[in-house]
Parts: sequence; C-alpha cells; structure tokens
Amino acid sequence: MPHHTPLIGTIVAALVVAFFFGALAHRLRVSPIAGYLVAGIVVGPFTPGIVADSALAAELAEIGVILLMFGVGLHFSFRDLMAVRKVAVPGAIAQIAAATVMGAGLALYLGWGLMAGLVFGLALSVASTVVLLRALESRNLIETERGRIAVGWLIVEDIAMVLALVLLPAIAGSANGQQSSLLLPLGVTIIKVVGFVALMFFVGRRIIPWALHWVVHTGSRELFRLAVLAIALGVAFGATYVFGISFALGAFFAGMILGETQLSRRAAEETLPLRDAFAVLFFVSVGMLFDPAVVVEQPLALMATVAIIVIGKSIAAFAIVRMFGSDNRTAVTVSASLAQIGEFSFILAGLGAELAILPQEGRDLILASAIISILINPFIFGMAAKRVRRVDVSEEQQAVAAQKHIIVVGYGRVGKFVAADLGVRKRRFVMIEDQSDVISLAKEAGLETVRGNAATQDILMEAGIDRASHLLIAIPEGFEAGGIAELARKLQPDIKIIARAHSAEETRHLLAHGANKVVMGEQEIARQLVLATAN
Repeated sequence: MPHHTPLIGTIVAALVVAFFFGALAHRLRVSPIAGYLVAGIVVGPFTPGIVADSALAAELAEIGVILLMFGVGLHFSFRDLMAVRKVAVPGAIAQIAAATVMGAGLALYLGWGLMAGLVFGLALSVASTVVLLRALESRNLIETERGRIAVGWLIVEDIAMVLALVLLPAIAGSANGQQSSLLLPLGVTIIKVVGFVALMFFVGRRIIPWALHWVVHTGSRELFRLAVLAIALGVAFGATYVFGISFALGAFFAGMILGETQLSRRAAEETLPLRDAFAVLFFVSVGMLFDPAVVVEQPLALMATVAIIVIGKSIAAFAIVRMFGSDNRTAVTVSASLAQIGEFSFILAGLGAELAILPQEGRDLILASAIISILINPFIFGMAAKRVRRVDVSEEQQAVAAQKHIIVVGYGRVGKFVAADLGVRKRRFVMIEDQSDVISLAKEAGLETVRGNAATQDILMEAGIDRASHLLIAIPEGFEAGGIAELARKLQPDIKIIARAHSAEETRHLLAHGANKVVMGEQEIARQLVLATAN
C-alpha cells in the first residue's frame, strides 16, 4: 500500500527523486526536464511506492512559475514589449484561433460536442510558461529579437487565457439555458487588466525601486533577498486576488518595473537558486498528473492530440510569423517554443470538467499530451537550433570560421588578463560567459562573445569548438571546468585544453577529464616568488 507523505515529505521526495533522474538524464545526454518528468511519474499516484501530494506539489510549483516570469521581466523592458507587438499580438491571436479550430475538430470527431471542442482546443493552444522560458534561456535567446517575440507571444496567450477563464462559466450558463451576458464579465476583466497595468506603471514604478534602494542602504544582503522575493510573490498574489489576472503575468510586470533600475542584476542573482529549485518542482508536479493507462485506453486520440500540439500548432505558428514579415530564424524559434502545452492547459481542463463541459476523457488527453509534448520539446528545440545555425552561416561567416581560433571560458579576473594578452598578440578568440552583466562588459570591450553555460554542447558549438585550436578555461571552479573539458574533448578530440585550478585534487580531476595542462594559481605564484629571489 503506498505511503502518502505530508508537506516535508512531498518536497523531499520530489527533489531527491528529481535529482536522481535528472542526473541520469544528464548522463544519457538527454534534457534534465525529461528526468524531472519521469521523477513526477515515479512519485505520482498512478505508480506504486511513495505517493507525494500532487495538489501540494502543484502549489509549490506555482512559486517557480512566479519567480521565472519575474526573472524574465527583469531583462525585459516595456519598450521591448512594444517593439514586438506587431508580430506577437496578432500572431498569438491567430495561432490560438488555429489551434482551437484543430482541437475542436478532433473533439467533434470524438463525439464530444462543440462546447467541449472549444475548451479542448483552447487548452491545446497555450504553451507552458516554464518550458518556453527554459528553452529560450538555455540557448540565450530571451534578449534576442526572436526571443522577445516569443515572450511577447506568451504574454498575449496568458492574457487571452485569463479572459477565457473568466468567460467560461458565463458561456457554460448560456449553454445550459441560463440567461447570462458575456459583455459584463468581459468588460470587468478588461478593466481589471488595464487597471493593474496602470497601477504598476504609475505607482509601482515609483514604490518598488524606492523600496529596494532603501533596503540596499541598510547593507543587509539577507534583507535585500527577502525584499526581492516579497516584491515578486506579493505583486503576483495581488495581481491574482485583486485584479483577477494570472500569477505569471503579475510577476512579469513586477520584474519589468524593477528591471529599469540598476539593481536588476543583483535581484536576478538573488532569485536564481530558488527559481531553479521551484522550476524543478513544476516539472515533477506535471509528471505526477500522468496516468499511463491513457496510452493504452486511448492511443489514437492521444496521438492525434499530440500531433495537433507538436505539428499542427508549430506549422500554424511558423506560417503566421512568416506572414507578418519575420525571417525564417524567428519563425523556427517561435514555432519550436510553442510546440508544447502546460499550466494554463491544466487549469482550463479542470474548469471545463468542473462545469460539465469537457468530459473526463478530454481532461485525461490534455494531461497526457502535456507530458509527452514537454518531454519531447527539448529535442524539437534542439533540431530547430541546428536549423537556425545552418541558416545563420553565410559565405562571409564560413570564411571566418575556417580560421583556427581560441575559445576562452570566463571573463572574470583571470579571463580579463587572458583576453588582454590575446588581444596584444593579435590572436582571434571567442569569449564564453554566462553572466549577463559580465558579457555586457566583454561586448563593450569589443570582444567576440557567446553567452551561456560552456558545459552545454550547443554553446560550445556556437563558439566554434569544432574549428578551435585551444580551449582556455579561466573560471575558478575546477570541478565544473572538468565537465567543460570532458565535453570539449568529445566534440573536438585534437583541441588543446588548458585550465586553472586551486588544489592538487582539482588538478588531478581536470587532467583526468581531458585537460592537456593545468595551471594552479598558488603554485605559480610561489614559483615566481622563488624566481624573484635569484635576481
């Protein structure tokens, strides 16, 4: 008989099992998201063994969504949002309409009726916030034009779903013969959304920065971290319970307001660990909803639903983006980003079932399709990234790429000296750095840069690892550098890898994982001190 766990047990079970399967996924060179989803299935109610509280896990996961959207808002200005409105607003609306028509068609074929079809189609039309942003962040696309279009598209989808959730009860009442006007709830919702946005721009724009600057002057890092979390969670909570809009949308606007201040970088750093931990809980909570019986009981309907999400919706998004004048790179990125469904789909499915509009069979198909689409989305995005890279390589870039160059990882204290020396020697090099403020300094210095984690294959390939002569790992973390060296050696067996270390243990680790030479800082300083005595 399964053992049901309380709050602490749910968190422990989710994180421990997620770590195990996430590490296994990493070992198999699969996205960790796949491991987290499998972990959710393992601790879910449909498999034997430990059964975590799925409702509690979902509530905890909501914090991850809030922090993630808050972090995106920190790097996203109102100007960015307005810059992509001509594509994101009509594009998102057209894509929602296309996906809803496809979903409704399948529902009618299954004999559910038109109202059930509309709910089913709407649920298939909206992408998961967490999955989309994770995909963009992992490839450093959020601050690019195509990344901004995808995020703007997501914001429009969120607003549309907020309106749908408000109107659905009124529509259900009309369908059941109750006289209920749709104009009143629609008007009230629009007024609330406009009121929230106005409040954030005219009041929040003054209060939030002032509050954080006051906290900074206290000199307490702990208080600053608490203030950032209080702003993110407090605004998101208020947006939902006072204005009736989603947690994610409220957190996004809070982040966007704070992003206009000089404290945005520090705020992003303080929320990063919690954001990652709660994002893991989101994927685990999604996995807990999966009932494997659906695959056996409704295989054809499930395949058709997944096809609408992964193929139909992607083709529609690609065509719509191209129709509005964007290039193939943008169209491929947006269509790959949207080839999945998530949290809003679950909410719509639950409300539809509660109002007796959507049959239980439809809800099961939505949940199962969400799991499958989230599971395969990293692979779809990977193929899209390769396609974009092929499009990006022009004749001029190919000529430059043919030259052997050096890759430097890390633009910290050591990395700056390395870059300066290579510049004096007129050696071409590419700098990899994952901190947004640091990469900005490298760009200001006129360096060729790639933003991202050098321990990932896509980032090393973008830096041209297959054409590089040397890899200089200048980051201070020796064991993390070992992972970079090991991956680089697999991608380019002939490359010369030189890394830095702080201990004999780190040195042995780096040499064992592919480094040709390791420079230990303290040892080099000691050697120079001794040499100085000879003069």
